[in-house]
Amino acid sequence: MAEQASPQPQLVCLGLNYRTTPVEVRERVAFAQTKLAEASQQVGGLQGFAEGLVLSTCNRVEIYATHHLPGAEAQQQLIDHLCDHFDLQSEQREALVTYPLHGSEAARHLFRVVSGLDSMVLGETEIFGQVKDAYQAALQGGSTGRTLNKLFQQAFSVGKKVRNETQIQRGSTSVGSVAVDLAEKVHDLSRCRIMLVGAGDMSRTCAQSLLSRGAHSIIVSNRSHERAVEMATEMGGRALRFEEWESVLHEVDVIISSTSAPHFVIKADLMQEVMRRRRWQPMLVIDIAVPRDVEPAVNAIEGVYLYDIDALQQIADEGRRQREQQLRLCEAIIEQQLQKFGFVA
Repeated sequence: MAEQASPQPQLVCLGLNYRTTPVEVRERVAFAQTKLAEASQQVGGLQGFAEGLVLSTCNRVEIYATHHLPGAEAQQQLIDHLCDHFDLQSEQREALVTYPLHGSEAARHLFRVVSGLDSMVLGETEIFGQVKDAYQAALQGGSTGRTLNKLFQQAFSVGKKVRNETQIQRGSTSVGSVAVDLAEKVHDLSRCRIMLVGAGDMSRTCAQSLLSRGAHSIIVSNRSHERAVEMATEMGGRALRFEEWESVLHEVDVIISSTSAPHFVIKADLMQEVMRRRRWQPMLVIDIAVPRDVEPAVNAIEGVYLYDIDALQQIADEGRRQREQQLRLCEAIIEQQLQKFGFVA
């Protein structure tokens, strides 16, 4: 008797992002980049699942997986896995607003994500690389197979097509550049003193944007002093060892913080003393890290104006309205590609 072919696995995406879930909840379920391979393996190893990939950025956490389960059962198992992994309490579970997407809807969503259409900053450039990094981690960890490998390769092809054939990247296209937009509205960047806490990709984007707008008095501090020196040298700035940056905070007018620390780096008691030394002269603090770097109570200190990543959304929305026409072109390309790859009739 001929052996029956195994049924095709079903595709699912379970996600939460800046629209569904506030930063104080998102930071509770953020995966460290060094743990993405392991996290993807855990998803692929769930009962009834075949493949798994975890994407975690400052604006989203998404799980892409294939399974042989009823759709509702698959999504509930992923929600339970997420809650158990991060040991969420009942009230935190209730605040965890997720979107389950299946089949072609999951594929369409991924194509939009890779193209920068689902980002807080429309046309965001960093997300393409972040998805590629997440895919490489899952691929090297052995948690992807035929379905996810094909899907993600197609997504990267779509993302490149959207960027090459439209002008969706014009204007501010990253959280870092939006942070600099905000700083520019408050200060003359050519005259103010700026500190970057952290020297990762987001800080580098900020640095490049600051330089393009005339900033020249910039201090960079990072746990790896070598990286701080490298970035400061590139932009003609000054590098500080991580244990020294607190001692010069009173000298700066703008702080942009983006570290990968799992806890608050800038706390209210520190900023209270800093502002006293500044004689309460105004200071702009922009926190673009998830988990957050800056204790929320800092915003209550006289003279301090704190913006976290969610607070930047209003500024990003202004840029989004200016690019609505390009957005329609991008959506049309994605629908064409979905048909090309057989996701819709």
